[in-house]
Amino acid sequence: MNFNLSQIPERNLKPREHGITMVMDKGLSIEEARNFMSVSHPHVDIVKLGFGTAYVTPNLKEKLQVYASYNIPIYFGGTLFEAFLVRNQFEDYINVCKEFGVSYMEVSDGSISIPHAEKCGYIEKLTKHGVVLSEVGSKDAAHIIPPYKWIELMKAELEAGSTYVIAEAREAGNVGIYRGTGEVREGLVQEILTQIPEEKILWEAPQKAQQLYFLELIGCNVNLGNIAPTEVIALETMRIGLRGDTFELYLNKELT
Repeated sequence: MNFNLSQIPERNLKPREHGITMVMDKGLSIEEARNFMSVSHPHVDIVKLGFGTAYVTPNLKEKLQVYASYNIPIYFGGTLFEAFLVRNQFEDYINVCKEFGVSYMEVSDGSISIPHAEKCGYIEKLTKHGVVLSEVGSKDAAHIIPPYKWIELMKAELEAGSTYVIAEAREAGNVGIYRGTGEVREGLVQEILTQIPEEKILWEAPQKAQQLYFLELIGCNVNLGNIAPTEVIALETMRIGLRGDTFELYLNKELT
């Protein structure tokens, strides 16, 4: 850090497995990716090229090299995995990941219906090729999954080999673990945490209020995802009590 401050909570150091920040790149240019990395790379653990953007991004290999130069792993959005799967191109998906040097892969079923045993089978197969993140939850706001089912699905996917299970929220943060207003479904979250280790869950939390909720609930080393590139520095300050929302979280009241 740039100077010394006492009473700053201890963040896990990179490369970390817990307390990660996953950033959603929805179409940054190569130069924008360079600028983003130049200031934010110490606080970024993974970058996701959102939904199917990898398919239409020009000079994709060159862009991926920017992230690689900072040792930041990237993965393609789960929607792209589903797009390959629904077209019976699962092996093509593996080959594309190999061609572009992508060793992190997301398995999701937010847009198509996949029998869960089959989904776990894909997770098992992909663990032979790299790190797997699997997403639980539907992108359909009308499809409400009860808490016991979230727990059952997450457990099975971790057992199948997922390194993290992602709690679905979409890029807007208004489905899955959130209501349409963006409000956290607190009962659901807290019930999930009774059964699933919090360090294995990546909470999609694109909105500031959602990030704050998880920081207050779990602490500065909670795993958060779908963070906008422009919000990484702001999130890191919120994680360590240097933003108004969390200013008093870590202060020793006897010294203030």
